[in-house]
Amino acid sequence: MNERSGRGVTSGLAGRLGRAAAFSLLAGTVGGAAVLAGEAFVARHRRYAQPELGLALRATIGRAGAPPLRLVLLGDSSALGVGVDRLTDTIGGQLANLLAEGPAGRRVHLSSVGVSGSRSTDLATQVARALLGERPDVALILIGANDATGLRRPSDAAAYLGAAVHRLREARVEVVVGTCPDLGAARAIAPPLRQVVGWAGRRVARAQTTAVLEAGGSVVDLGTETGPVFRADAGTLCPDGFHPSADGYRVWAHALLPAVVAAAAATTRR
Repeated sequence: MNERSGRGVTSGLAGRLGRAAAFSLLAGTVGGAAVLAGEAFVARHRRYAQPELGLALRATIGRAGAPPLRLVLLGDSSALGVGVDRLTDTIGGQLANLLAEGPAGRRVHLSSVGVSGSRSTDLATQVARALLGERPDVALILIGANDATGLRRPSDAAAYLGAAVHRLREARVEVVVGTCPDLGAARAIAPPLRQVVGWAGRRVARAQTTAVLEAGGSVVDLGTETGPVFRADAGTLCPDGFHPSADGYRVWAHALLPAVVAAAAATTRR
């Protein structure tokens, strides 16, 4: 897989956020714009967690004989579990374990076609890969952070996401989308730039919600559901201060679980 560097998470910061600083969204002065541009440069050149190439992107979790569920993850570094080094700590691994141990006791065939650094424009390729071979039952899409840090138009990012959801639904795959998380909790980015990125993330999340629902998917607002926890507890982020830690992915997994359970249940009623 052609993984992008962890720096791709904030690759747009020095450019688009540097230019956005000229508008002085928070400061309103030339000096304030310079501060934002400087913080963008620092954020871009921080060392970020890299994808663990040794992590298995395919695994089967749950007891033999239990009802099978094919769960595929699409999206950015979150879909790969960047920030942790064990499958059980990734968002996919934690969700698979919760599904296997839950009342329905599913045997989860887990896979991921996510690529670190991805934006919504990259989803079309990932959908094509997800639909190769045996069709998945449920697709979980985690995307939006790189659209927000790159200051992409929320409507454009949402349109690409909506198209991906629509294509998966046409293939009779149940779809759950976790929206752009609360980037205002990212300690890797200093204030006031952190507030700018957080504002951009909220705009993307709102546009995503509308697009996903219109395309027939289910949506979980990760920023609203989990943002306060990430802001209050630094341990929800890995040492790079941007990607979730095992605890952070656990918080996300529990927020996403009801929607994923509902999607899994829908596959048994076909």
